[in-house]
Amino acid sequence: MKVGYCTVTMATVFVVVVVAPLCCKKESWNARSKHLNEALPDFIPSDGRCCLMYEGKEQFEHFNHCFQGATARHVYLNSFSTQPESAKYGMNSFSSLSPKEFRDLYLRASSERAPPFLGADLKELPAKFDWRDQAMVAPVQDQQVCGSCWAFSVVGAVQAASAIAGAPLEELSVQQVVDCCFPNGGCSGGSPTKALRWLQTTRVKLVPQSEYPYQAKNGMCQFFSHPQEGVTVRNFTAYNFSGQEEAMKAELVARGPLSAIVDAVSWQDYLGGIIQHHCSSHWPNHAVLVVGYDATGVIPFWIVQNSWGTDWGSEGYAYVKIGGNLCGIADSVAAVSV
Repeated sequence: MKVGYCTVTMATVFVVVVVAPLCCKKESWNARSKHLNEALPDFIPSDGRCCLMYEGKEQFEHFNHCFQGATARHVYLNSFSTQPESAKYGMNSFSSLSPKEFRDLYLRASSERAPPFLGADLKELPAKFDWRDQAMVAPVQDQQVCGSCWAFSVVGAVQAASAIAGAPLEELSVQQVVDCCFPNGGCSGGSPTKALRWLQTTRVKLVPQSEYPYQAKNGMCQFFSHPQEGVTVRNFTAYNFSGQEEAMKAELVARGPLSAIVDAVSWQDYLGGIIQHHCSSHWPNHAVLVVGYDATGVIPFWIVQNSWGTDWGSEGYAYVKIGGNLCGIADSVAAVSV
């Protein structure tokens, strides 16, 4: 018998809750992700409250422990946020997971060492630039319980590059990359650089998402012998812009949205604002799409599209301080040409 238990205010938040599809049993990756994806509608009620379902005493105790740990973690993270524009951390759809479970499920990207950017003469850049203002960025998507952030990052860059080249902006198939990019591991994780190299070498034409919809699980690769529509990657570059984030801004303006790898461990609790702390460059584990920047305020920041749905962060986006290679955002940055 399942029991619903609604929380009180989110400010003091002792949340007692949830369905336990994951923590107390040893399950295969596919079985675990299938169970969680089917349960996702119960995890986030339409009114936005943290009101979940749980089953069984052990599972309840585990999730209660997760939430109490999250509450303590949020106090620590927010203690550094002294400015109004600073990042805020609190309860969200990931609060039912322990930090280890979060890492194992969502932080499954890997990076390859990128050569340092050799530099170029920098022209004067606008103080603010956002490819969304030119309708070159597709909406935020949700990878669900599948370690496919690397595929979302790459496909996001490809479809933006296609639109910048003059084609209508169209969502391309992430599932095609998950299923068919053999150098990577599908929902078990992968490298954006390997995916881009595979797309360039094979000349695979990415078909529209409507033809090959996202399933949030590994599937059999579907081959299209002569697709009528789709986009082929002609070339890509990948550089390390550490210490050269002004040059990275120039690359974004000239080339389009950039695929990047970050350390997103602390992003489990992110609610919005500019990330300035709790973020190292020592462990790249998550792929994102950098779509713009804003240097008009006191704290300049990157505008980063994530693949955890619009309920996470700032309507699916994160803002990361420019300078100091925060979160390792400049360590491995790829631009795409189609």
